[in-house]
Amino acid sequence: MESKFNKVLGMKDILVIAFGAMIGWAWVVSSGDWISTAGTWGAVIAFLIGGIMVLFVGLTYAELTSAMPQCGGEHVFSYRALGPNASFICTWEIILGYASVAAFEAVAFPTVITWIFPNFLVGYMYTVAGFDVYASWVAVAVITAVFMTFINILGAKTAAKIQSVLTFIIAAAGILLLVGSVMHGSMANIEASAFSTETGSGMSVLGAILTIAVMTPFYFVGFDVIPQAAEEVNVPYKKLGSIMLLSIFLAVIFYAGIVFAVGYILPVSQMTGDSLPSADAMRLAFNSDIMAKVLVIGGMSGIITSWNAFIIGGSRAIFSMAESKMLPAFFGKLSEKYNTPVNAILLIGLMSVIAPFFGRKMLVWIVDAGSLAVVIAYFLVSLSFLVLRVKEPEMIRPYKVKGGTFVGVMAVLMSGIFVLLYVVPLPFASSALVWQEWLWFGGWAAVGAGFYAYCNRAYGKKFASHIDVALDSSLM
Repeated sequence: MESKFNKVLGMKDILVIAFGAMIGWAWVVSSGDWISTAGTWGAVIAFLIGGIMVLFVGLTYAELTSAMPQCGGEHVFSYRALGPNASFICTWEIILGYASVAAFEAVAFPTVITWIFPNFLVGYMYTVAGFDVYASWVAVAVITAVFMTFINILGAKTAAKIQSVLTFIIAAAGILLLVGSVMHGSMANIEASAFSTETGSGMSVLGAILTIAVMTPFYFVGFDVIPQAAEEVNVPYKKLGSIMLLSIFLAVIFYAGIVFAVGYILPVSQMTGDSLPSADAMRLAFNSDIMAKVLVIGGMSGIITSWNAFIIGGSRAIFSMAESKMLPAFFGKLSEKYNTPVNAILLIGLMSVIAPFFGRKMLVWIVDAGSLAVVIAYFLVSLSFLVLRVKEPEMIRPYKVKGGTFVGVMAVLMSGIFVLLYVVPLPFASSALVWQEWLWFGGWAAVGAGFYAYCNRAYGKKFASHIDVALDSSLM
C-alpha cells in the first residue's frame, strides 16, 4: 500500500534528529561519575566499547532500513524475519526505551533550572525514594512536556527545525569545552585518574570499565529513530544507512571527547557532590562563570533534542503496532490537519507529564529498565538481519553491508553480551539491574502481555496483520 505520511525530512533533518537524540544531559551531569568510577582513560575505553557494539548494530539497521524504509523500524524488520511474536516483543521493548528517556528528560529539565536558580524550589510536596518533590519543579516539567507534545503534533518538520538549532548549540558548547581544556588543562590530571579511581568498591579496572560500558546503550540510543520515521524521509534509501552510521560515529566522538576534556582540566577530587563536572571544567578552562552557563545551555539543548527525538521515535513505534492490530486501533489515528500519529504522540506526552510526580530516583530505575529493553531490541534486530540474509537473499538492499555474516554475528554477540551484563550479577562489576528496576521491567512486560491478549481476542485473524508499504521508486 502507499504511505500515509508526508515525506518532509531531508538529509540534515534526520542527521540532527539522530545525533540530537543521542546527546542529552548526561554529558554535563554524569561525566564526573564516569571518571570517578573508571578513570579518564577507562571511561573513554568504556564509551569506545559501547560505541563498537552500537556501530555493529547500526550496520544491521543501516541495511534493513534502506531495504524496508517503513514507519516502525524494528517492528517491520523483526516481523519479516522472526514473525509477529518476536516483533511484538522487539517493538514493545524499544518503546519502553524511548518512553523512559522521554520521561527522564522531563525530570532533567527542571533539575537544570534548579542548578541555574538555587532558590527555584518552592512548595514542598512529598519525598519519593529520598528525593524531595517541589511544586515549582513539577510545574516546569509539566509545562515543558505539554510544549514538547504540542510541537510534535504539529509535524516532524517543525520538530526537526527546532532540533537543528539546538543541536548546533550542543556541538558548539562541546567544542568550546574541548578547546578550552586542551589550552589550559594538564596531563597530570589524567595521570592521577587514568583508570579506576574508586577505592574500596571491590571492582577491578575491567569491572569499572564494564560498569560504565553497560550504561552506554542508553546514551547511544537514538540513531534508531531514523528507521522509525523512515516513511517521512525524503532521502535516497542508500544514504539512509550512511547518515545513521555517521550519527553514531559523531556521538561516540562527542562522548569520548567530553570525558577527555573534563579529565584533562578538572582534578578528580573536584568531581564530587551535586556539582556539574562539565560545567565546572568549562568554568576552569575559561576562568568564567558565564562560560559555565554557556555549557549548561548546551546541556539544556541536549535535553530538548533527546526528548523531541524520542517522542518522534516512540510515537511511530506505537503507531506501527496499532497499524498491525497489535495495539488498540486508537493509537493508529493520524491527525487530519498535521498528518501525525496524534494519539501515539499524546501517549508519550502523557508519560512525560506524569513522570515528574515520581521524583528523580524512581526515574533512574525506569531508565535502567529501559536500557535493558533497548539492548534486547538491538539483539532481535541483529538476529533479524542474519535471518533475512538467509531467508531473503534476493531482497533489494540499497545499502548492503559488506561482510554481512561477520557484521551480523558480531552485532548479535555484542548485544547479547550487553543483555547478560544487565541480567547476570558479576562479582567484579556493578551492571545488573536491582530489584526496583526489575519491578519496572516486569511491569512493562505485564502491560504488554495484557495488550497482546486483548488485541488478539479483539481483532482475531486481523491481529498482527502487517502490510508492507510500497517503496518510492524516486528514492531508489
